[in-house]
Amino acid sequence: MIKKILLLWALFGVFLFAQKITGIKFEGLSQLSHSVASEVADLHVGDPMDADKINRSIKNFFEQGYFKDVWVEKRGGKLIYHFKEKVAIANIKIKGYGTGNDSEKLLSSIGLKKGDMYDIREVKLAKERLIAHLEAQGFYDTVVEVSTSPVGKNSVALVFDVNKGEKIKIAKINFIGASKLSKSDLEFGIANQEEDVLGWMPFRNSGEAKVDQLPYDAYRVKDVYMTHGYLDAQVSKPLMRVDFGSYRAEVDYKIKEGVQYRVGTITITHKIKDLKTEDLKNMLTLKEGKYFNVKRMRRDIQKMEEEVGNHGFAYVKVNPQMHKDAASKTINLNYVIDEGVSVTINDVLISGNHTTKDRVIRRYIYLAPGDKFSAKDLKDSKNALGRTGFFEKVDIQSQRISEDKINLLVTVKEAPTGTISAGGGYGSYEGFMLNASISDKNIFGSGINTSIGFDISRISTNYHLSFTNPRLWDSLYTLSLNLYKRKYEYYNFTQDQLGGSLVLGREFLRYFHVSLGIGYVDNQSEKNNNQIVGNDGNITFIDRYGFYDDKYEKSSLFFNIAYDNTDDFYIPREGMIAAVNFEYASLAGDDYNATIGSGEENGYGKFSKTSAKLGLYYGMEDMIDYDLILRFKARATVITSGENEKLPIAEKLYMGGIGSVRGYNLFSLTPLKDPNDLNSRIGGKKRLSTSIEASIPLSEAAKMRLAFFYDYGMIGNEKLDEIQRSSAGVVLEWQSAFGPINLVFAEALDDQPGDRTATFEFSMGTRF
Repeated sequence: MIKKILLLWALFGVFLFAQKITGIKFEGLSQLSHSVASEVADLHVGDPMDADKINRSIKNFFEQGYFKDVWVEKRGGKLIYHFKEKVAIANIKIKGYGTGNDSEKLLSSIGLKKGDMYDIREVKLAKERLIAHLEAQGFYDTVVEVSTSPVGKNSVALVFDVNKGEKIKIAKINFIGASKLSKSDLEFGIANQEEDVLGWMPFRNSGEAKVDQLPYDAYRVKDVYMTHGYLDAQVSKPLMRVDFGSYRAEVDYKIKEGVQYRVGTITITHKIKDLKTEDLKNMLTLKEGKYFNVKRMRRDIQKMEEEVGNHGFAYVKVNPQMHKDAASKTINLNYVIDEGVSVTINDVLISGNHTTKDRVIRRYIYLAPGDKFSAKDLKDSKNALGRTGFFEKVDIQSQRISEDKINLLVTVKEAPTGTISAGGGYGSYEGFMLNASISDKNIFGSGINTSIGFDISRISTNYHLSFTNPRLWDSLYTLSLNLYKRKYEYYNFTQDQLGGSLVLGREFLRYFHVSLGIGYVDNQSEKNNNQIVGNDGNITFIDRYGFYDDKYEKSSLFFNIAYDNTDDFYIPREGMIAAVNFEYASLAGDDYNATIGSGEENGYGKFSKTSAKLGLYYGMEDMIDYDLILRFKARATVITSGENEKLPIAEKLYMGGIGSVRGYNLFSLTPLKDPNDLNSRIGGKKRLSTSIEASIPLSEAAKMRLAFFYDYGMIGNEKLDEIQRSSAGVVLEWQSAFGPINLVFAEALDDQPGDRTATFEFSMGTRF
């Protein structure tokens, strides 16, 4: 059509040069306004009737991408532009690919989006990109059908119907020429690995091919050799041979290993006056005389850059100079430090916070305008913001504004911190449960944690009100107030308490927090005389020992010291949590008239309770390129009281449930006064529980993880190991819109007759 128009204007151009344009009209436009069309045409009434300019105007319209056809009709001195527009894409869907989140991610990569003009060439390219994406994931013989359906007059809905091909499984990997390193060592770091037996299980390899990663696997194999000192190793590009009958493949690498090098001498070159070279050398993990290890060298470079960064150099670079001596099979290293210019902070710019006030964020940033840059302070600031639990994501970047000044760009993505919840459930022991609460860790963006709510079930009622200001008047001091009314029916007595506490604390040395507080509890416990279920049927409980009617008042003094340098509140990947809490309590109430043991107890008195906890977190992603988190947790409590002073049952220790040994009912594990009477539960004075966990990602889009755990605990009165229990299971960890939810599926490993086990538990909002 364009060629015909150009030829027409060429034949009659000679008759046009003397004419003037008397009018311009546009017909068939909907995507462009008439004013915009006039600008695109670049022709005006009164201009000469120029064939070349009219041709250029037609080309300009085609370049807009909105039109399938454009032609011009001339009526005397009037030009009439006719347009045949392309239709717009009103909606795009991908069927047969996966979940909605998977489809959304793929849509952003195929080159089409809602609102684009429908172009058959672009649709074809999008189809090819989709097939290539699936092939990169290991799917072969994928078929994609594209269909359109009209939406109104000027738009269409576009559907990519995907029929996935078969997954290629890697049956065998051949490292041809490899003799110095084992096959398992070479295969460990690569993306495409042989299929394991029971490869569908967690921590087993499925063998599914990741074709897009094949070109990089050769470099990963080379990196393994570099880790073991083989600097001259040569690794060919992998050759994958696929049997399309069975969709199984073999992958071949051709390898020349070379010799293994040891580290000769290590030197460090720098010009920083207040930085001792010997101190830097002591930080290194790659030592002289050891086999060369490229991973250790990289870690050493990072350590040196951080250390130099602590002296104010934000853009430091450490360049390793490597000098090989093939004859002696050694490599000499010289780390050359290019520190750049020492910089100071010009300003701290905060963005992304829609609720949290700027001043709340600045509390946790250890660099302020005018400060000398410090890499450690930068890292600690990011971790401190992560520990608040206010943010889903924290990023701090430097922006250079002059040779010696930078801005810190603090970007946060806020997490849901407030919840209004109401719900219920059913438990075999608690019966029907009803709960409601309003809580917010960051109310009105102030950083203050508040909570009010209640829990009611067949055996318990719990009302609570709490308030915590972690930075009182933006200082390093904290203030907490907690009030509660609690009633809980244990297996042989009912605990009824009204209490509260007031605690004042202060942060020290960045990671430490010390607090001092007072507490008051009015306890009115009573023995249960109802029927309870024993192993041999219904048993009417009789308080033969007379130690369940505890009615007393408790006044307490608390002292706590805690350490926390983790990088996140709910899902830490590095760091340690440690705390020691001491409580000194004085009891007042009726004398103790019943006989327990020797009958020498004189009545209520004083006691002390010391509790400690430890949590260690280690993320493995940097080491194995997989977001595996290892955790170790431990809790211990010891109660000390006078030899002839009564310690109420409600103040003693129990074990079982979330926070101790999962797989057993909450508070169900405790020493017995009479080993033959399961109802003579008197609580313990010593308790220890530990947990080992491994957490893996389950769904990044849904913010779900799966943690495998093993719990072990002990509890006793005179001896810690009077009762020992263990369990194992899995926890579904979900960072939901309602707050963090943990669903626990546990199996008691060494339960004894009379133990009350629980295969399922859940918790909301817990930490540690």
